[in-house]
Amino acid sequence: MIKSVLIFNQLGKPRLIKFYEQLGISAQQEILREIHLLLSKRSDNLCNFLEGTRTIGNTDTRIIYRHYATLYFVFVTDMSESELGTLDLIQAFVESLDRVFENVCELDLIFHFDEIHYILNEVISAGMVIEVAVQEITKASVEAKRLAQPDTDASRFASFVGKGLFSWIPAALQAPDIRVIEQSGLDTYMFLRSIRTMFIMFSVISIVSASSILPVNILGTMKQTGLNSLSMGNVDPKSNWLWVHVGVFAMVVCWCIWTIIGELRIYTHLRMWWLTHPQTTQKAGASTILLSNIPRNLINTQRLYELFSVFPGGVRQVFVNRGSKELEKVVKKRDKLACKLEARLTKLAVESLKAQNLQAYREELELVEEIARCNRDIRKARQNIDKMPKRSSALVMFNEQIAAHMAAQCVLDFKPFSMSQVSMSVDPQDVLWYNLEISPWSRRIRGYLSFIATLALTLLWTGMAAVLSSLVQIKSLAALEPFKWLQRSPIALGIFSGIVPSLILAVLMAILPTILRLLLVLEGTQRKSLVGLRLLHRYFFFQVWNVYLVTIFSSSIFQIAIKSVQQPGRIIELIQTQVPQSATNILTYVLLLAFVGAAKEILQGVPLAMRYIRLLVRAKSPREQVRAEQPMDFKWSDAIPTHSLVFLMGFSYAFLAPIVNWFVAVYFGLFYLIYRYQFLYVYNHANWSMGGLSFPKSVTQMMVGLYISELYMLLMMVAKLNAGASAIMRVVVCSLVVLVTGGAHLYIRDVFMPAISFLPVKRAVDVARNPMLKSEFPNVLDEDGEVEHRFTASERAARNRAFAMYSSMVPKFAIKLGLRLFPPSAATAASSSDEEATAASSSDEEASADHKRSSRLGMADQAPPLADSLDAVDLAGEFSSPELRAPAACSLWVPLQDPMFGGVVRELESRGQGTVSVVTDGTLVTAKFKVKADPDASFEKVFM
Repeated sequence: MIKSVLIFNQLGKPRLIKFYEQLGISAQQEILREIHLLLSKRSDNLCNFLEGTRTIGNTDTRIIYRHYATLYFVFVTDMSESELGTLDLIQAFVESLDRVFENVCELDLIFHFDEIHYILNEVISAGMVIEVAVQEITKASVEAKRLAQPDTDASRFASFVGKGLFSWIPAALQAPDIRVIEQSGLDTYMFLRSIRTMFIMFSVISIVSASSILPVNILGTMKQTGLNSLSMGNVDPKSNWLWVHVGVFAMVVCWCIWTIIGELRIYTHLRMWWLTHPQTTQKAGASTILLSNIPRNLINTQRLYELFSVFPGGVRQVFVNRGSKELEKVVKKRDKLACKLEARLTKLAVESLKAQNLQAYREELELVEEIARCNRDIRKARQNIDKMPKRSSALVMFNEQIAAHMAAQCVLDFKPFSMSQVSMSVDPQDVLWYNLEISPWSRRIRGYLSFIATLALTLLWTGMAAVLSSLVQIKSLAALEPFKWLQRSPIALGIFSGIVPSLILAVLMAILPTILRLLLVLEGTQRKSLVGLRLLHRYFFFQVWNVYLVTIFSSSIFQIAIKSVQQPGRIIELIQTQVPQSATNILTYVLLLAFVGAAKEILQGVPLAMRYIRLLVRAKSPREQVRAEQPMDFKWSDAIPTHSLVFLMGFSYAFLAPIVNWFVAVYFGLFYLIYRYQFLYVYNHANWSMGGLSFPKSVTQMMVGLYISELYMLLMMVAKLNAGASAIMRVVVCSLVVLVTGGAHLYIRDVFMPAISFLPVKRAVDVARNPMLKSEFPNVLDEDGEVEHRFTASERAARNRAFAMYSSMVPKFAIKLGLRLFPPSAATAASSSDEEATAASSSDEEASADHKRSSRLGMADQAPPLADSLDAVDLAGEFSSPELRAPAACSLWVPLQDPMFGGVVRELESRGQGTVSVVTDGTLVTAKFKVKADPDASFEKVFM
């Protein structure tokens, strides 16, 4: 048996120490000193092995060594090992190092300590020789390096973006939609698609209005100046040229409604495809529901099993959630101590390497003993899980995905609020576990209080926004007698009308989403993603009311009020002229967001600065360093309402002041390009996963924009009723457009909305009959017979992509004609088909890799397992509350390059009594004594 392997230089500095028997740190240091003393005195002419001393196992031990340049390679063995065979083993080990590092030297052993240990483990395991062939050892090392290469998240920049200053633009535009969906999810794709749709809408409106409405406005006879001469206010109220505005308005609104319905049709197909896609179905959560508000008589595994067995395929598992406040406190304490110990060990590793001397580590030993006690308490609690109090929530896993969707739609009990809260696609990281135990009556009361608080917040923000808006118009206010004193103080006038309003408004709008999110959490919302979805509408309402109606549009109302005080008879005339003039404020706001907001988005200055601050202040261990360098999360709840607000502002003035359309088109074009790049290469795409359910919220907000635009046009035509019968007909046409929009909205609500939340039975049957539909890009035209029989798989893929891309805005016959005249090349069609196959294959591989990672123990929560091992899924261990999922062991991630520090690591693991392990892969100390961690180290992915 080989007892130990030592590598040290001529000065006795250890470069590798590996003991295969249990010895204390002091004994290891003594053995190292004595062996160095023995070998440093021996001449090179003497043999390469000698007997052990009293410290080194007496005469039953052999010291076998080779001297290469400045390094001694020493193997300490017992009497059963052959001395000559051991010399050959040392030679094979050194040759392997030389092949891996290409002329190995002492520095390689210092800065590639983890690889040295890996190669040694290929040669010796538990003191026994397992491999002596240099070629096999080298091959294993090369394969390990290949597996350790950075994942696609780190390498995709070099692969796709290129090196030019503007190379990111074609990289973003040329990426296929299937890649966006596979990489970032359906929510991201539909968000990008909605931005693209808005860009196309305003581009078309800009061209149409520039060739029709804008010339009429310019040739108007109302003698307006500046930008006001380009608005409807410059057209004579009695002129028949107003029919141009009404006609274009009616046609464009109808086309936009048709486009929105087409987008919803495509979205519905994509949503059904996403629900049955392998990337979704392979997750165990796809067939699992989370119940809350379970009555006491049903909080029983057998009763719930019988209740849900009526659904197709039956029930696979049932788990009633349990919890313990004491266990939760122990887990939090253990994790806090582990993070502290990890930071201290990292500091100790750096200092020992810098000083070439091992520092005292008594406090670290005390910490690991405390962690071991916590781990024992966690293990004991998990062994007695049946004795923990039951909670009023449970997890039910079905054998079939469709069964979970059926159960989520059914009325499960006739009692009030009984099992009324059912969550689909369960992800333990997404659940707000402390909200599950809120009683239904308490949740209802909280909802009312949250609604009242939201209204109060609206009124408060309205008052503050109105005051700020009036400060902007303070020059008009100063013209009145009570406020003429402001004219005598230019400094006060400048401050109150310039800096102060903008600064306060920016601060108020920045903290608003946080306050609204807190209200939704306190209300009892059970999932983080659902909080984000509900926040979309609330924040949009706030922005429409405070930013648009109060801050921007109120300036026109303010001007009308001021002038009507002096001339009350001019109110109708003032409405006709002042309302279109608000377009100037909208132009300013859109320009600010388009260029400043777009520059902020692409440069990411603040997140970049925060990254460096986190690295300097908080990154005290490799784990914290990797977390600080993780991709940024996209603020969905802030972005979607903001873009919907810009759509609303642009569309409301699209026909009153058509110059607005060009700026809004530029706005959406810039953001579409930037967002497409950011989601492909920058943002963390794992922070929002609702299967595309955010898109219907965007559609609703777009419909609000249509209604406000129609209301403006209707009011403008009503204000011009004194022009006679022609004016009355214009009012009738505008009223009909409002009715058409209302009918279309009802159609959308009744036809599309019920079909998007759950998996239809027909889709489940189709997928069961033809499994290829899972990964094949969907046919959005519902032409099953034609697509199935007339085209090959590659042609079908190309057609499906073309119809999904254009059919919402271009008539079906035009797309078919284009495909007939310009059919996709065989290579393009084949590449499309191969792309889908590759995407499906890669998603399978990703799922398998994720499942392997989830089986490892760590301090943080584990990712839910995938469907390739559903029989092995343990709901209690994988999907239950965090304290029940917490493992009874933890792993510490620290750099290890000083061999003496390796002895500390082994002693810590020994004191941890099998509940604490130390991992050193993927991190090292650089030549400048800085800790460097691999962001793509597989170990760290367990903790993300």
